[in-house]
Amino acid sequence: MPDKELSLIGHLTELRKRIIYCLIPFLLATVFSALFTRSILGFLRLPAKGAIEKLAFFSPQEIAVTYIKIAIFSGLLLTLPIILYQIWRFISPALEERQKRHTINFIFFTWFSFFIGVGFCFFCLLPISLKFLISLAGDDLTPVISVSKYISFVLALTLGCGLVFEMPVLAWILTKLKILNAGILRKKRKYAAVIILIVAAIITPTTDPFNMFLLAGPMYILYEISIWISQWARPQ
Repeated sequence: MPDKELSLIGHLTELRKRIIYCLIPFLLATVFSALFTRSILGFLRLPAKGAIEKLAFFSPQEIAVTYIKIAIFSGLLLTLPIILYQIWRFISPALEERQKRHTINFIFFTWFSFFIGVGFCFFCLLPISLKFLISLAGDDLTPVISVSKYISFVLALTLGCGLVFEMPVLAWILTKLKILNAGILRKKRKYAAVIILIVAAIITPTTDPFNMFLLAGPMYILYEISIWISQWARPQ
């Protein structure tokens, strides 16, 4: 049976506790990551190989701001399992005892899905998008890309893809909470396809259909996987 229902104050107190438990390791991981920001920056430049040879900066503080962005993003990746565990602890009172045994599965598959999305973006979507965008300039224009703009572009797109790939995990959670089921997902396929195209158009920085469908295709596959997972996770 689910744990005893908490009052609104109890929920807010529990939420504050979980946020603190996430924030402390996140700050420590961010400080640790700050020691390696130059190396991480070199790695983040890999998708631009062949499209952008050098990055520029236009103000004295731009490099510092860029390093802070990199450290924060790296800190988030390092503490993701801890954050996922705290999220699970927060929602677990709404679950039955047999469902609470899925803690390890929840953390692993959420982490795994996020990094699959990050990897897909970094190694597939970003190189193609960058080359396409730079090619729009033609031979008459020389690209002078700010390091801050480039990193913001890479981190935003990578984070967006990582979150999109959480779709099956979200379907599992909502099914366990009896908010969603496979039947609803099947009936909403047409609407989901439209929403997926809209989301892909927003996340994908280019305007050509090829790059949009490069993301929309995996998203629709994830939706179909979500139906199967919802069917499997339905409460007995």
